[in-house]
Amino acid sequence: MRSAFKTTVLLGALTGLIMLIGGLLGGHGGVEVAFVVALAMNFFSYWFSDKMVLRAYGARPLDESNAPELYSIVHELAQDARIPMPRLYLIDSDTPNAFATGRNPNHAAVAVTRGIMRLCTREELKGVLSHELSHVLNRDILVSSIAATLAAVVMMLGSWMRWAAIFGGLGGRDDEGRGGLELIVMAILAPLAATLIQLAISRTREFAADASGARLSHHPLYLANALRKLEMANERMPMIDATPATAHLFIVNPLRAGMFSRLFSTHPPLEERIRRLERMAV
Repeated sequence: MRSAFKTTVLLGALTGLIMLIGGLLGGHGGVEVAFVVALAMNFFSYWFSDKMVLRAYGARPLDESNAPELYSIVHELAQDARIPMPRLYLIDSDTPNAFATGRNPNHAAVAVTRGIMRLCTREELKGVLSHELSHVLNRDILVSSIAATLAAVVMMLGSWMRWAAIFGGLGGRDDEGRGGLELIVMAILAPLAATLIQLAISRTREFAADASGARLSHHPLYLANALRKLEMANERMPMIDATPATAHLFIVNPLRAGMFSRLFSTHPPLEERIRRLERMAV
């Protein structure tokens, strides 16, 4: 409930940012156009993102015959969660990682890398897969799509504000001698604020998936132990094919770590994630 409330507040902040920009631009017409365009883009992403991302990573289907242990774990978890058995995929990468996608439990897919199958024990895999199924149960794909839609609107409006400032602003605020400056400031700050809010939403959903995943597996330390292994392995050997656009899907950040990337990471600090899981185990 706490994470759901925080997510709602952050989505409200994005909406408020859009309304503020609309006021600066002198009306709601442009905001409505930007919203419709962003909504159309993310509607397509929401319905087809699973196929797109699986194709992007060259994932191939798995079944009980060629991945009996993985199938057994996911089947058990799906039964406990009372959802249909999700589709399973393998990504041919030695970097250990995993992600789930799909707009709802009836259209879910779980992808694992070859590396995670080699690195993690059965118990640790159960912790990881519980986390991934929790993303599906929590409708996180829908939440991230809504956040992406609102953030995209802000980005579009920020671009419009830059052009408006160059060509003298929109509406009558420049007559007072300050509209152009306001547009320039907002054009710089609004996209940054939207990005930070979207990252905060992603991190909140990661914490929520950790918690609900730990409850689903009944052993919080399964996931905590797996996270330690995955973080060390990904720092040593980042996934070559990973992109910033899809990094948020993975259970740990697949990109090379650095001060800047940590600041704008879609994942919360590993130490805090493990600390929360260890508290659940007490």
